[in-house]
Amino acid sequence: MPTTHPPLGCGNISNDYYFLCDINVYWGIILEALAAAGVFVTIILILVLFCLISKAQDNAKRSLIPIQFLFLLGTLGIFGLTFAFIIRLNEQTGPTRFFLFGVLFALCFSCLLAHALDLTKLVRGRRPFSALVLLIMVLGFTVVQVIIAIQYVAVNITALKALRHVMDEERRRDFILILIYVFFLMFLLFIVSMFVLCGSYKRWKRHGVHLLLTALFSIGIWVAWIAILMHGIHALGERSKWNDPLLGTVLIVNGWLFLILYAIPELCVLTSPRKPGDYPLENNTCQPKGMKKTYGIENQGYAQEDNTQEENTDSYVPYSTHFQLKNLEPQQEFSIPRPKARPSPYQEYSGGKGIKQ
Repeated sequence: MPTTHPPLGCGNISNDYYFLCDINVYWGIILEALAAAGVFVTIILILVLFCLISKAQDNAKRSLIPIQFLFLLGTLGIFGLTFAFIIRLNEQTGPTRFFLFGVLFALCFSCLLAHALDLTKLVRGRRPFSALVLLIMVLGFTVVQVIIAIQYVAVNITALKALRHVMDEERRRDFILILIYVFFLMFLLFIVSMFVLCGSYKRWKRHGVHLLLTALFSIGIWVAWIAILMHGIHALGERSKWNDPLLGTVLIVNGWLFLILYAIPELCVLTSPRKPGDYPLENNTCQPKGMKKTYGIENQGYAQEDNTQEENTDSYVPYSTHFQLKNLEPQQEFSIPRPKARPSPYQEYSGGKGIKQ
């Protein structure tokens, strides 16, 4: 009986794992190395995030730490899922591919979308969302894709387990259809990120640029690999040989894109101190706009006090009065005038005719 020898670099293992070690078909080893490096870097970033929690001074940035942790977990899962595409398609890797591919990307884009929605309030001087609200938003966005994936895998579990090394035309079409919701999250992230750049507080726009670039490049990557998978892969040769390298490359490229364009820049500015220009003044948020200025009479005593302070700033003595003191003139003696009797006009009136003498 003829025996099949394992390829160069592989030992006595199943042929489903040949791409992990076959040095003649080197694409598996390259993707494996890049995925392992991505896992290592992501774990380092998670540890750095934990170390920076106590150093984050801005409450708006501290509330983003939980969703950034979920984002790094999703990115770690994307790098780990690459191994399911390096291993040949079988009854174990089939359901894993169809379920986790969309769920992990939905988790990552949900975290980015929640961050973008939070920035739309910060750039306009409004109060940001709390950490609990952001977590609820992320889980709410992600659970939709989880339901879609569970429903598809539960209905087609028998067909997925029957796949052996080849994803037929129908399964390729289904694989793309269950990712439509992820497309929706990407385009929504792109639109919301553009609104972030229209705010008044410029410092928060830097975070919006991170999100906008991540969404833009991710959309470009996804449009390219779907077009190649459905139409352009015929030019490369046999379709079944290029399905797994293509999807594995998408995972690697998009995972490193998440780290370089979003995760690392966000961690670099996580501990930056809060500046007065980042938020509106409290009086501006509480005081009604458009009030007419009222005019009144100033207290001249306080006005005299202010003028005195400006004139005598160099001769200021602590615990002394700020009112200008004047030397009082010595008091002069005075007496209260007494009333004097006025002469009566009838003093010389005798009461009758006078007799001439």
